[in-house]
Amino acid sequence: MKKILIITYYWPPSGGGGVMRWLKFVKYLPEMGWRPVVFTPENPDASTTDKSLLTEVPPEAIVLKLPIWEPYEIYRKLTGKPKETKFKAGYISEASSKGWKDKLSVFIRGNMMIPDPRKFWVKPAIKFLVNYLNDHPVDVIVSTGPPHSMHLIAMELNRRLKIPWLADFRDPWTHIDFYGKLRLTGWADRKHKSLEKKVLRSADVVNTVSWSWAEDFKRIYPREIEVITNGYDPEDFQFESLVADRFFSIIHIGSFNKDRDPEVLWQVLASKAEEDEQFRKNLRIRFAGQTDMSIIASLEAKGLKDNIEDFGYLDHRKSLSLLKQAQVLLLPLNDAPNVSGIIPGKLFEYMAAERPILVIGPKDGDTARIIAETETGKVAGFTEAEEISRILDDYYLHYLQDDLKVKSTGLLKYSRKQLAVQLVNAIERISR
Repeated sequence: MKKILIITYYWPPSGGGGVMRWLKFVKYLPEMGWRPVVFTPENPDASTTDKSLLTEVPPEAIVLKLPIWEPYEIYRKLTGKPKETKFKAGYISEASSKGWKDKLSVFIRGNMMIPDPRKFWVKPAIKFLVNYLNDHPVDVIVSTGPPHSMHLIAMELNRRLKIPWLADFRDPWTHIDFYGKLRLTGWADRKHKSLEKKVLRSADVVNTVSWSWAEDFKRIYPREIEVITNGYDPEDFQFESLVADRFFSIIHIGSFNKDRDPEVLWQVLASKAEEDEQFRKNLRIRFAGQTDMSIIASLEAKGLKDNIEDFGYLDHRKSLSLLKQAQVLLLPLNDAPNVSGIIPGKLFEYMAAERPILVIGPKDGDTARIIAETETGKVAGFTEAEEISRILDDYYLHYLQDDLKVKSTGLLKYSRKQLAVQLVNAIERISR
């Protein structure tokens, strides 16, 4: 078997969306003739833990771990946060609008920790991997970011050892939604952009997860950018006879931060609940994952406190079973400059659950493109209250008639195994 070194910060027992992409690639690579060698921190400051994901790691995989030092404990002390505080998605956006200590911490993060707080792992990782690779050669290196420090490790290994390298961008670098909130000096902004361009120029293959983001990267550095989206694993959906919920349940799984709070949707639901007592009795708004308290407060302020069910963080399989049973799957996007390219990883598992999806976001974005292609749901704009109301009326009517279903098409191209084939095609073009 050929060997592929995968440099990733996110790996089980850490949980969340950042883990799933490469965990699933690693699962299917061995049957395609590639043995994965995963390099990851021994002690990451993970926002969530899901030990159930360890069972997905194939026996052929070699997992290398090296201790990492991260400055989050200093941040906790500076801002007076408890030691057990976890940093969920969107914390930079929230911290940038809080008190002076939080704002100072964001300034330090943006200007002194370039490209990110994992920069202190770069040199130790390079030293470790140069020694390892001299004794245990591989055919290709993959780095996946964020954190984009992983790309800096791979770039130096590529320079020193001449091993072909694929750089995988799960999110943008300088075009990410919170970049403008990092309180950057001119020097720091130039440094971020210089490193980003150097990675784009140096990698043998650059890959990202959406078509719009691929075009964004091409504008930064003109070269071919491949698109391998995220996906779903059919094996994750082999449940025994799950029955759809008896309530009109609308569920969101995964991280739900303040930046994605769909105020218009909550207002529409509140109006319907006020006008129709039976609708109020039937309605359940469910969350599974890290849900910001501002989301809950927003619903409570609109009189929907009794309609909320917050399950907190659940392991991956329990979350998927909730999807299969829900009536409607909620997918609000960030109203950010890069929103056209945002395709949340959860979208593909929503589609595989074969329950109707409600997307709050642009109708001409990449998420809307996939929804239309697969016929798995409907999309309403951020401020389109009437359109949201119309979609909900349609879904609710079918719920009352006990025939709220989707007839999806073309899902197979987004299966993890098919996406692994795309990855293998890319790395075999450059492998030595």
